[in-house]
Amino acid sequence: MNIYVGNLHYGLTEDELKELFEEYGEVMSVKIITDKYSGRSKGYGFVEMSDDKEAQKAIENLNETEVKGRNIRVNQARERDDNSRREDRSRY
Repeated sequence: MNIYVGNLHYGLTEDELKELFEEYGEVMSVKIITDKYSGRSKGYGFVEMSDDKEAQKAIENLNETEVKGRNIRVNQARERDDNSRREDRSRY
């Protein structure tokens, strides 16, 4: 399962984020999204876990918990829909 994690502290590392989720099961990958020009975190990322039940437990237990002074948002990631983004831009 791919999990969205938002409202992250800008100084949080991918290793620290991985450690949080490893308490609930096997973490396959972690990616904190960064600005392509500055390299600074955008404050959100994605964690991929191999087992859906473990992932759901992580979501339930970590959502709205405080990490480095910020209450993180954790939920199942939605599939990215590039077509809808392009259609929205064409209206303006």
